[in-house]
Amino acid sequence: MEKLREQYEKEVIPALMKKFNYKSVMQVPKLNKIVINIGLGDIKENPKSLENAMNDLMQITGQKPIITKARKSIAAFKLREGVNVGCKVTLRADKMYDFVYKLFNVALPRVRDFRGVSADSFDGRGNYAMGVKEQLIFPEIEYDKVDKLRGMDIIFATTAETDEEAKELLTLLGMPFKS
Repeated sequence: MEKLREQYEKEVIPALMKKFNYKSVMQVPKLNKIVINIGLGDIKENPKSLENAMNDLMQITGQKPIITKARKSIAAFKLREGVNVGCKVTLRADKMYDFVYKLFNVALPRVRDFRGVSADSFDGRGNYAMGVKEQLIFPEIEYDKVDKLRGMDIIFATTAETDEEAKELLTLLGMPFKS
């Protein structure tokens, strides 16, 4: 997993400096953090689902998730302010690079009919968001112990100024974009 950080320093930085004509190494965009979020819609009917989702997320990331709460009440969704609605983990430094390596090289190739991730999910400020339909693509999750298939949102926060810079950074790190 250290390979990815070394690859960033040896291959990605020089390639980005050459392509975007940066004058300093400090201008080169880098991966800041990764936020993985699991939203639970069935928490009212099944209170144990939050505990199971947190266990899954902890196995996948190796870090204890925090519980997310509703910020405001929405009557149409029978949701009250302050009620638990999911869990999330923010990965930085070595754990972030370990997760990126595992996602790109182990988990995504296990997705059925996988042809690459969409290149349209950038936010305009150099951040990328993607969704995963089920947690089973990660090797840590045992199929027999899963109570329900849960998807998750994965957000890559970079220091890139533009989407083009961020896409080039993620491509050089190994993200399989659709061609």
